[in-house]
Amino acid sequence: MKLILSTSNIMSGGPSVIRRPIFEKSNTELTSSLRANFTAHQSSPTPTPTAVNGTASPKPSFKTWTTQEGNTLWIPTHTPSPLAEPRESYDITVKLFYRPNIPADRRCVQTREAIDLVLKELGTSSIDLLIVSFPGISFDADDEDSDFDDPQSEPASEQDGAVQDAEDLPEDIDTMITTWRTLEKLHDQKVVSKLGIAEFGCARLEKFLPQTRVKPSVDQINVRDCCVVPKPLILYAKQQKIELLTHNDCTNVLPRGTLREILGSGEHGVGVLAGGALDAERLKGDVEPQWVVKYTAVVKDRGVVESKGYFAVAELREES
Repeated sequence: MKLILSTSNIMSGGPSVIRRPIFEKSNTELTSSLRANFTAHQSSPTPTPTAVNGTASPKPSFKTWTTQEGNTLWIPTHTPSPLAEPRESYDITVKLFYRPNIPADRRCVQTREAIDLVLKELGTSSIDLLIVSFPGISFDADDEDSDFDDPQSEPASEQDGAVQDAEDLPEDIDTMITTWRTLEKLHDQKVVSKLGIAEFGCARLEKFLPQTRVKPSVDQINVRDCCVVPKPLILYAKQQKIELLTHNDCTNVLPRGTLREILGSGEHGVGVLAGGALDAERLKGDVEPQWVVKYTAVVKDRGVVESKGYFAVAELREES
């Protein structure tokens, strides 16, 4: 079964001015926004007496606040929130976080699926910038060798307490290029105006760029603990006409354990997944994150974020 998790528009409390960003790591923002959206959509059952043993009343059935369409479960029930003004009024940026160990052909399908979800959500037919984040890549401004696929180069602080999955290893360039071909098609179809990548240093860019037909316009890097971008990268990016942007995202934005906790029946879960063999009302099986996409729509002339949110897709392999 496919699970589609959504935060809805996390700016619904009011648009945010760009010059006053909230410096919150993406995994913290994602998980807190998912929890908030789930809570808002959960039914409010008639209060029941506290159990004799002092435990709290059971969580409402997930079936009352989710929607199943065929083999897809929307968590929670989702209704798109189209942009209020004409398309030309906005700059729309999308960042797609890929998961490790996903075959390239499957990832190509996932890419189109993620973009289609965002387009439907915003009620538009195109986005301005699509940035893709490949798994296991970490940029370190102080380490010249950080660009050479060192899976240990990302410190634990980047995970905000989450344990990094052992399979989160960098991919080879060939796999990235196969995925990039799908992005190039989206560019050809004018669904995406500009393409971007994340965490690429000089060494990786030099391997990657010669194999691309549509070159990335943006390289988004995470400069930890400082604001210094290596001079060689600055010069190389300028030569290749690539804009360098910084960000505060985590590569592993939704670890498997975190997803299991959010959907589980424990104290901090929302009761979608069963807590044991005797829990017949909830879903049973192993849940595996597939991808996460973040979207932001900025009103150009006012410099405010009107819409921002996340979709996350996971696969539930149900127990027989």
